[in-house]
Parts: sequence; structure tokens; C-alpha cells
Amino acid sequence: MTYFQNNNLLFIVISIGITFILSLVFNSILLKFSQTLGVRQQINTKDIRWSPSVRPSVGGISFFVIFLITFIILNFIDHLLPLDYENLKIVGVFVVCTIAFLMGLADDAYNTQPLLKFITQLICGLVLYFTGTKINIFTNEGLNFGLTVFWVIGLMNSINMLDNMDGITTIVSILILFFVIALNLNLNMILSPIPILSLGILGSLLGFLVYNWHPAKMFMGDTGSQFLGAFLSVAGIDYCWNSFSLANNSWFSVNPVFLGFLSIALVFILPITDTVTVSINRLRRGQSPFVGGKDHTTHHLFFKGITEKRIAILFFGIGLTGLSLALNLILNYQTVWLVISIIFCAISYLYI
Repeated sequence: MTYFQNNNLLFIVISIGITFILSLVFNSILLKFSQTLGVRQQINTKDIRWSPSVRPSVGGISFFVIFLITFIILNFIDHLLPLDYENLKIVGVFVVCTIAFLMGLADDAYNTQPLLKFITQLICGLVLYFTGTKINIFTNEGLNFGLTVFWVIGLMNSINMLDNMDGITTIVSILILFFVIALNLNLNMILSPIPILSLGILGSLLGFLVYNWHPAKMFMGDTGSQFLGAFLSVAGIDYCWNSFSLANNSWFSVNPVFLGFLSIALVFILPITDTVTVSINRLRRGQSPFVGGKDHTTHHLFFKGITEKRIAILFFGIGLTGLSLALNLILNYQTVWLVISIIFCAISYLYI
């Protein structure tokens, strides 16, 4: 690993390349032998799902398998986990991602009740907080605790809700993980646990996108969206909510709340916008926000005449712009970037 410490880009390319190939292989096998896994047969499925065709929801299995492989490799790199605290934190991340994966798998297979999903997500939030993955922007620890648990539950639901059109959740997740990797590369911290795990998941998503691009051959299902929601919530805590500890500007050290909320708004702009919009509209109609439907931002764009592929490209452009602004704010703070970021968030949230 000493060699890769001096060749971070090479390490990134090799890691993504290997996991990309593994993802292609795993997903091709799953697609061939698991045609009915995750396929729900309810009568009203066509009324709430966007795709008129039935596809196996097995993509999340490849995410988790590659995550396991990456985690095992990580544990052989002793110098990456020098402290008991760090060991506990990574164990907590592993436990939460495993719980989220199993809950998603059960939901794809048996269509579990929303209350069970909520309790599982609550457990994920509590485990993360008490193993050291928590938001630290407030002086009041009660506020940090509440926001941490709310964030984990909210994002797990948000990523799940965003999985409503071919390739959308995959692209959004790829962009968020790219932000994590780019930030750590600039900080020379790429050989750290969360960035290395991010590399593995990023490669698996790129391989899955080959099968998930419109017209999709397979979906990630709740198995994938719940797993991704759990892991991305960790990335959001470490590198967005707590980004004041990484920022190259002393002003943010006394304004951690502002930078935390702005970083989250930029990097997670698409899932947050979609979830907030859908939830508000459904509540106004007297409907539950957690029941599926064809009223997401992607669907409204389609009804406006934009094709599914162009919607995916549009979302990619918006997400890439948001994470680029977040990187500039954290690494190279200038007032102009702050103003542009605020304007971009306002326009994007109002438009989408």
C-alpha cells in the first residue's frame, strides 16, 4: 500500500476497474438465474410503478457482495484502522449496511409493512450514532442526536423513493460517491476506510448502470436502494454535515451549521428535492408519502415531453454541478462560490 500512497489516482482507477468488472459478471449471472427475484405480483403494481415491464430487482445483491469483498480487503490493511474508536465506527457502518440490505431483500421478497421498515431504519440511525458516525454541527448534543437519526431515516427513504425511473438512483448515487472520492483525493485521504468502501460501491454501480440504463434489464429494488441509502447517509455525515472540519477556511469553523446544510443541499440536491416535493404534494392530497405513485419530479419532466434518457442526463448535469460547487466551497472557499452555490440551490429547488 505504500506504493499506492504515492499513486492515488492509479489506486482509484484499478479499484474502480476491478469492481466494475466484478459487477458486470455478478449482474449477468443474477440476470440469467434470478428472473423472478424481487418481482412483485400484486394486481395494482402497474398503477404505482413507472416501468410497464416486469424486471428482476436483483441489482442490490451485487452492491452488497462487492461491499463485502471490499470490507474484507480493508480489514487486511492494518494501518488504516489504528484506533479502537475507528474500528468501532467501521464496524457500525458494516452492521448498518448489512441490516439495510437484509431489510431491503425481505421487502423485495415479501413486501414488508412500512412500520417494520421504519423500525429498521431507526435502528440503523441509532447504531450509527452510538458507534461514532454522527453529526457534530451543534453545541447541543441532543440536537446532533436528533438530526443524525432523522438524516439516516430520511435519506434511506429518499433514495428508495428516487428509484422511480431507469438509471436515476444509480446516477445520483454515483455522483455522491464521486464527490466523496474527489474530496478525499484532494485531501490526500483516499486510503481511508470510507473512501475505499466508496470506491468498491462506485465500481459496482457503474457495472450495474450497464443493465439499469433505459430500457433497463434489471432494477436495484429495495435491496439496493436501502443499502445505498444507509451507506450514503454515512458519507453525508462525514463529508457534508461535518464538512466544516475539512474546510480550508476558518469562517466555516464558527459557522458549521450553515456549511453543513449548504453542503447537503448541494451534494444531495436531487433526492432531497424529489422527496420534499412528492411528500408535500401527497400530504396536500391526503395521501401517504410512503405509497408509490407516478408523481415524482422525473415523471413530471416526462409529462413535459422530456425523454427518460434525457431526464437521466439532466439529473446528471444538475448533480455534477452541485457536487462541483460543494468541492469548491470546502476546498477553495471564495465568496463568489458561496453566492453561486446559494443561487444554484434556490433555482434548482424551485425549478425541479
